[in-house]
Amino acid sequence: MASHRKPRPTGTRVAGIRTPALATAALTSVALLSQTADATPSDEDRPSLEEVEKKVDDLYRQAGSATEKYNAAKEKTAKQRKRVNNLLNDVAQRTQKLNEAREKLGSFASAQYRTGAAVPQTATFLLADSPQDYFDQNQLMSRLTGRQKDAVDDYVTQQSETMKKRREATESLQTLTDSQNDLKTAKATVQKKLATARELLSELTAEEKARLAAIEKKKQEEAARKAAELAQQQAEERERQQRERQQREREQADRQESGSGGSGGTSSGTGTTEPSAPDASHGTKAEKALAFARAQIGKPYVWGATGPGSYDCSGLTQAAWKAAGVTLPRTTYDQVDAGTTVPVSQAQPGDLVFFYDDLGHVGLYIGNGMMIHAPKPGAYVREESIYYDGEGSIHSVVRPA
Repeated sequence: MASHRKPRPTGTRVAGIRTPALATAALTSVALLSQTADATPSDEDRPSLEEVEKKVDDLYRQAGSATEKYNAAKEKTAKQRKRVNNLLNDVAQRTQKLNEAREKLGSFASAQYRTGAAVPQTATFLLADSPQDYFDQNQLMSRLTGRQKDAVDDYVTQQSETMKKRREATESLQTLTDSQNDLKTAKATVQKKLATARELLSELTAEEKARLAAIEKKKQEEAARKAAELAQQQAEERERQQRERQQREREQADRQESGSGGSGGTSSGTGTTEPSAPDASHGTKAEKALAFARAQIGKPYVWGATGPGSYDCSGLTQAAWKAAGVTLPRTTYDQVDAGTTVPVSQAQPGDLVFFYDDLGHVGLYIGNGMMIHAPKPGAYVREESIYYDGEGSIHSVVRPA
């Protein structure tokens, strides 16, 4: 029996479309729609190159600030731990004395018991773990000799003071430990953000990386230009001071020749030359500090590091001046107060250049608008313009005492 079904049409059938042309058109349309749907949210969510750069820069600054806070807490904790250890040693010595006093009280009680000079209740009092619990019992105290009373009083006083110091030391150390742990947590959070930012940078296209390099190069050129301007200003200022000094010397020589110099002129001349002695000494120390810093170029930045294999920013400046025989505090917050503040235009080699309102960074000035510093995580100790992050980022310049 013949089939009444119509023959199946030839060709590709997709989603009810039976002709090859329409099927191809449909597939192309679907693909384009899919690409559009995928591309739109990606473009909207993807931060711009400038946003990525700003985020990374901000996070680096946050990391630097967090590092200095961690350093301060670490240093404070170390000092406090030393003090606590001393207190605990004192407690141990006091405990030994308490044990000796307790044995002495025990010998009194034993003697009284053997001789019958006191009732057993008195012995119980003297041998108790907490003799102070019986202090208010006047009938017992009245049975003790003056020497025994003094021994009891001394025992209780030492025990009370010892326990008080022990609690104080323990609480103080615990507080500092908690604070340090909090800062470690904060630092870990910043490092996580840095890792995210680095991941964003690693995902940039070749073209975007080239643009970013161009932006960075432009910033470096501007920083170099500002450094050259400062170098020129400082050179002009040195020349001006040299001319003024030569003029004063000529005037003083003229006064001496004319016989009108007098003691006043001599005093004036002495007043202008006296300060040069400490300046020369400072210059020698500064040269030693700079020589040390230059020898560290190429070593990695590591937060909290003070050398010799790696440094953070304040660790480097501290180590450099230590090599010159000058002790600086550990953190930027304290180093900024360890000398005399001078204008940027008067910065001299060896001066400390601080950055940002929160004093999150410091470098060692080497002259001509340049410095040596440990910049940030992932970077190395290097020479760089003090304007590397813009003129507005400079907080102050300090000449170590």
